[in-house]
Amino acid sequence: MKVIFLFLPILFSFALISCSMRNDEKDLRAFIDMHLKIIEPKLKALNLASWNASATGEKKFYDEQAAVELEVRTIYSNKQEFEQLKKLKDAGNIKDTLLQRQLIVIYNNYLTNQNDTTLMRKIVEKAAAVQNKFNVFRPTIDGKEVSDNEIENILKTEKNSAKRQKAWEASKEVGKAVAADVIELVKLRNEAARQLGFRNYYEMSLIANEQSVDEVVSIFNELKVLTDEPYKKLKSEIDEKLAKKYGIKPEQMMPWHYQDRFFQEAPQIGTVDIDKYFKGKKIDELVSTYYKNIGLPVENILKNSDIYGRKGKYQHAFSTDIDRLGDVRTMQSVVDNKYWTSTMLHELGHGVYSLNVRRDLPFYLRCETHIFVTEAIAMMMERQSENADWLHAMVGVSGKDEETIRTEGQENLRMHALIFCRWTQVMMRFEKAMYENPDQDLNKLWWNLVKEYQMVTPPEGRNAPDWAAKIHLSQAPAYYHNYELGELTASQLQHYIAKNILKQESIKEVCFANKPEVGTYLKEKVFAPGASLRWDALIKEATDEPLSAKFFAEEYIK
Repeated sequence: MKVIFLFLPILFSFALISCSMRNDEKDLRAFIDMHLKIIEPKLKALNLASWNASATGEKKFYDEQAAVELEVRTIYSNKQEFEQLKKLKDAGNIKDTLLQRQLIVIYNNYLTNQNDTTLMRKIVEKAAAVQNKFNVFRPTIDGKEVSDNEIENILKTEKNSAKRQKAWEASKEVGKAVAADVIELVKLRNEAARQLGFRNYYEMSLIANEQSVDEVVSIFNELKVLTDEPYKKLKSEIDEKLAKKYGIKPEQMMPWHYQDRFFQEAPQIGTVDIDKYFKGKKIDELVSTYYKNIGLPVENILKNSDIYGRKGKYQHAFSTDIDRLGDVRTMQSVVDNKYWTSTMLHELGHGVYSLNVRRDLPFYLRCETHIFVTEAIAMMMERQSENADWLHAMVGVSGKDEETIRTEGQENLRMHALIFCRWTQVMMRFEKAMYENPDQDLNKLWWNLVKEYQMVTPPEGRNAPDWAAKIHLSQAPAYYHNYELGELTASQLQHYIAKNILKQESIKEVCFANKPEVGTYLKEKVFAPGASLRWDALIKEATDEPLSAKFFAEEYIK
């Protein structure tokens, strides 16, 4: 009897804890059920308004988008509900793993919206106004209005330096039109973050997305050291080849000589005109066939998508999941060339991820584990367009061209990896610094970073907000570093697929065409879990190792 009485307080304590756990989990489930009835239709309406705005460029849809976004943010701004979530999170009584994940995701959504509605309204309306300016803006060359595709074509094909300069300068005109608004938007976002106890919006965004500034900077510092010498050598080789093409000396190379307005893409310096193999082809059908043959059909994505360009429409490309129930779409401005083939491979990589998340998961977990993991899938798919075996299978490249592409394709991928890695250094460090101090000389900061990390010579005497011409800085804040994390993850996934799924030694020439086992692996190990696993847990689960830069280095640096 004494022994029994001795343990009664302990048993009673366990009973209280167990009762508390059951009550907290019951309360959270009830909260989520109530919350979803309100938020789920609003999020769908927001996605549709955003889609219509991008498709038409019409102000009424931007107004609708801003209005619905404000409604969504108002829901997340409820302080009583936030305190309820915080109490549940701090108590630590939620042991059910799916409930734990939902609590974290929902809590973070509330956390970043605990501001007064007046400030929220200003942020939403300013962001929508900037987006509208980007979508409807058309630069001019010699008084003639031109599209983004026309500028890209000039930078890709024109040999006359003066004409190239005009096209490059035209591509930056939108920066002047939006710069003041972007700075105001940065300050508004910072004000919102400081109200919540953060130093600035950049810090808050990373924390709310289960990252940290120190973590990201550490990875980028490692990549800088790894790529300094290989990039310097590559840049010198590119300058020599392009300078010869333009009839200038390498030291005369300027930003408009790199075939891309920001020098974020590798220049086409190969000897094979790959575009000819795509000429006259229906790019959506070609890419659809590829995805179908690896067990990831995209017909349901394409039927709701907006593929071809027109005036007033968003000129770039994106993928969106409208309702997390299968309405996945992509918006593009496709032309029958290699660039837009790789773009469609990329965007449908996002799409098949969204489409194949388990439908029985709770709403908040029925999406990618993290934005950079879906970027990894998109990038890995995009790389196929440089693969000689893939090009042979999909567009019939053969003979001498195929062997040349086999060599040049690998070099193109290596060039892209190094060039994009250095470009993301500029974007990450600029954006971080901009949110730390938006009143500094941002024009000077931009070109100092371009010179240091991309090793591109700034135009003499230029003092313009060229940074503001990059739409991501206003419309996808604190996001760009995820592209590079996506590159690292893509290399790690590709390494695993090569070694363990396709059973091949080389990870540099991995062709996915007609390999349904690749689609099976991705569906089961990467897509299906959605956000039920945190990004680091999912990567370890899918590749047997934590995220590392070593596979990227093995593929492109060693």
